Amino acid sequence: MNAFEPTRITWILSITGLIIYIPPIYLEVLAICRPRSQKTKDLLVGKGEDYKDQTHASFCHGHGWADMLVPIPFVIAGCIAVLFGRPWGYMLWFAGAAVTIYAHLILLFLEGREIYTKWGKLAFFTYAWGIWVYWSVIVMVYSLLRVQGAIFNTGI
Repeated sequence: MNAFEPTRITWILSITGLIIYIPPIYLEVLAICRPRSQKTKDLLVGKGEDYKDQTHASFCHGHGWADMLVPIPFVIAGCIAVLFGRPWGYMLWFAGAAVTIYAHLILLFLEGREIYTKWGKLAFFTYAWGIWVYWSVIVMVYSLLRVQGAIFNTGI
């Protein structure tokens, strides 16, 4: 058995990661291609609302580009690589997860108050902000354990 053969945990994390990144990919494509459309503003800012100012609009557009250039490709490539047993896939996972946590900490302070009050505490810390942070922390720990050999050949 190859030391980096995917385990059940690897499959669960990969499938979960690919699923939870579908909505942000859609949002980031809209933020890049149609940053001023009402549909984009409805999804990024709130139904029927507009950006607070030009800085907010530029931030959303820039964040779309940043996500599509760094964490999203790392996460997708990492998911595919780990499922093929490539050890470097875990490092791509780790890098994508680290950037995701960094970006979401910024979002927590920049937009958290508005999203939190619109969505409520449970929805905010579960989906609007939390799901990517939770997945990223788990992936970072799991990747380090796999690369260090702590989970090799256990079949979990």
